[in-house]
Parts: sequence; C-alpha cells; structure tokens
Amino acid sequence: MSEVALDDIDRGILFLLQNDARNITIAEIAEGVNVAASTVRNRIEDMEENGVIEGYSPKIDYEKANYPLHVLFVCSASANEREKLAAGILDQHGVVDVREMLTSKRNIYVEVVATDTRDLTEITNEFTSIGFSIESSEIITNHYTRPWAEFEFEEAEN
Repeated sequence: MSEVALDDIDRGILFLLQNDARNITIAEIAEGVNVAASTVRNRIEDMEENGVIEGYSPKIDYEKANYPLHVLFVCSASANEREKLAAGILDQHGVVDVREMLTSKRNIYVEVVATDTRDLTEITNEFTSIGFSIESSEIITNHYTRPWAEFEFEEAEN
C-alpha cells in the first residue's frame, strides 16, 4: 500500500469533510481552505481515487431507528484466522462495524445492533459458531467523534 502525499489544502478539505460532509458545499470548503471550488473538486476526486477517502456514511441513532441494543463485542480469533473471520463477520446479521486489532488476544471488535435480547442471543450464537471466542460484550450508550485536528487548515502567515 503506497502512501499519498497530502498538503495543507488536502488536510483542510479532509478536516471539513470529517466535520460534516453532508451539509457542506464545495464552495464552503473552497472558502475554508482559500482555493477555487474547482481545485477542491479535483482534490476530492484525487483523494477518492487514491483511497484516502474511502466513502461517506451517515451517523445513525440506532435506538431512534428501533434497534435499542447497540453492543460492542470484544472477541478473540487465532492469528492465522483473524483477518478471514473479521472480513467474513460483516455479512452476519446485526453487524455494523468490525475492527481487526494487531494484538494476539481480544483482537477483533465487532459492533452490532439488535432489536431485543432474543435477537442479541442469536447474534452471539452466530459468532461462536463461526469460530469467535467472545471475551466481553458491552452496551454502547453514546459514541462521540471529531475530525482529526492534524487535518485542520491553518493559513500560512506572511
């Protein structure tokens, strides 16, 4: 995997997109990083093509969407099976996010949503049947994010 060289303008664009990609216009981004709108469009297209920007996703309040159980499973899988299992679990019922960790134990974090405890039990059984060892499960009450400050655009001083 090759690295992409980002300059201050690219980082500023990323910061603004992370903050609210749905409600910001190209013109507002251009104003925020002091370049033309066409430059912003080209930069975003380049970052998408190079895999820096992988996609755009809505932030969902699962409880309001009638999925009151939002759970983080901390699982273990053998090192030689970890990647295959992590990629495959995305297809399982209720799974919304999977994070593969480098550690030897507690190496896969799986976020799921469920309608009730029966649904959650079925999800848990699916996980164990395909080879995961569930180390813990925690109910998620809130999730907070912010744009990475390293991407914040700062004008060069003259």
